[in-house]
Order: sequence, then structure tokens, then C-alpha cells
Amino acid sequence: MTAEAAAPETAYLHFDALVDLLGRILEVHGAPADVAHELAHNCASAERDGALSHGVFRMPSYVSTLHSGYVDAKAIPQIDDVAPSMLHVDARNGFAQPALAKVKERALDKVCTQGLCIVATHDSHHLGALWLDVEPFARQGLVALTFVNGISRVAPHGGHRPFYGTNPMALAVPRHHTDPLVFDQASSAMSYGEVKLAQDHGETVPPGIGIDQAAQPTVDPKAILEGGALLPFGKHKGSSISMMVELMAGALTGAAFSFQVDRRQHHGAQTSRSGQLLCLIDPTRLVGAGFPDRVEELVQGLHDSGQARLPGDRRYENRRRSHSVGIPIAAGVRARLDALLDPAARP
Repeated sequence: MTAEAAAPETAYLHFDALVDLLGRILEVHGAPADVAHELAHNCASAERDGALSHGVFRMPSYVSTLHSGYVDAKAIPQIDDVAPSMLHVDARNGFAQPALAKVKERALDKVCTQGLCIVATHDSHHLGALWLDVEPFARQGLVALTFVNGISRVAPHGGHRPFYGTNPMALAVPRHHTDPLVFDQASSAMSYGEVKLAQDHGETVPPGIGIDQAAQPTVDPKAILEGGALLPFGKHKGSSISMMVELMAGALTGAAFSFQVDRRQHHGAQTSRSGQLLCLIDPTRLVGAGFPDRVEELVQGLHDSGQARLPGDRRYENRRRSHSVGIPIAAGVRARLDALLDPAARP
């Protein structure tokens, strides 16, 4: 929802105020202050950028998972220096974003000395937007690429039941005197959060998004989420990309594959316990200072071909609007957030 389309009862919160509110909710439900801040900043950033499926919509999932005992919010990541340009992170069943925050400086040190760094994280829970993981590195002049696998919700091409996670990936590259070029996309035809939002709003989804329990095409989000499955984008091509993400974020990090994630013993758990691979590259080691020039060459070619909007443009527009007028929070959403400040609240 943009500010212009917001209902009259919508209030506008400053970014820091929203981070504070979300952080207090997470602390009330057992997250340490530093972990709560990382997760709250991630959720508020997604909301600020207009990605509602990854914003405050996710807060009940965080709270429910914290109470389920499935995740250890107090986990201290173990970081192992395994090679001159590689770090291996055991998140110890904690959240992925705090683990990334812990390893960030060591990863940047390796990029400075080696020109690149690969960070392989396993036994972690990622519930946020991936562009927020890579964009900060691009603002420091680096190329950043990441993969995350998760809970099995996507049937492989030709399959009839969930097997892959939505398996997102994100890439960020620096540009001259403007925001980085960033894309963040799931390997599924639609993200789980978007399908869940459609269900919550009583809406249908477009054809080709998912199948029901009988493996028949459906536009009913409830049928997809309850016994059915999402589909990969681009049929066999998206299915192959899902497989790539499983190999990069699951096999290469030592994490579980999506189909191996098992939450059945933890009622209310809504996160995955899987892995993330992050690749950081200093482009100056390969092409000197000219890499942003090549990016602009590509961007200009895209514009000349007729593509007016680049990946990430809409998020940046929403971000600028939010900085100007605040982040729109509907009255009903604010009421649900305020209710979560009660330690006894259960989504």
C-alpha cells in the first residue's frame, strides 16, 4: 500500500519509531535486545520499502516461533575461519540476520585482503527480505550475492507435493552516485508471504501460482497453503534454479535441505532451520575502478531497449516516500502490533 492509497485511519510512523515498537515486541517475547533490534530493523526496513509481505506482517510469525521453542533467539554464532577467503558460520539454531551481523566485519576484512569472501551459514532461521542482506555491501562498493533455502512449499516441475523452499536469491551491485542495482526474487512463482496475504485479504492469486492437494491448478491461496503447493516460476527453468539454491544454501553450507526441515514437534513454529550462502566480491580486483561504469552501460542499454523500471526502483521510491511522510501503518495493523506487546499474547 502506498501513502496515497492509505485509508484515512492510517497513521504514519517514523522509521526509528517502528523499529523501536517491533524491537520491544520481540524483547517481550524472549529475544535479547541485540537480536530483537536486528530483526526489528529488518521488518521495519521491508515495511518502509513497501514489501508488505516481509514487513510487520511477519511479526506474529516471529512471536509464534519464539514461543514454539523451535529457534534459540539467544544463540551465539560460532564463526570458523576455514580458508583465506571463506568463513563458516554455525548459527546454532539462531536467527540468520544476527548471525550475519556478527560475521560482517570479518567478512569485510577478508574482502579487503583477498578480494572476495564466501560466508556459509548453517543451522539458521531466515524470515526476512534478502535485498536487505546484500544492499549494504553494494553501498560499500562490493558485489554481493546470496541464496537461502527454507521450508518445503514448492513442488518441483512435474511434481505433486512440496519439496523445495521458495528459495530466494538476491544480487546487489554498486552504481555511480545513486542507489545500488538490486534484485531479490523467490524461485517460486509467488512468495509465500504474498500468497498468505492474499489468503488473509480474501483474494485469489493469478493462474500458475500453485496447485491444490490433488495436484490440480488453483487460484485459491488457501488450497495452495493447506495441502497444496506453490509452483516454481518458469516451469522447469525455475525448478532448476530452486535446485541450485538448495545446493548452494543447503549442501554447500552443511544445512538441511528444505524437504528435511521438520517443525512438527514445535507447535507454532513458522521459520525454517536451514542455510544461507553469501558471496562478496571486490570488483576493483578484476576490472579496476570501472565496474560501476559497466553497470551504467548495462542500465542505459536496458532503458534504450524500453525497460523503464529497474529491479528495486519501486522499493527505493517507497523508501523515499516513507522518509518524507512516514511509514503507513493501518489502524488495524497497529492494534495487532500493540496487542503483541503483552507477554501473554499468542498469534
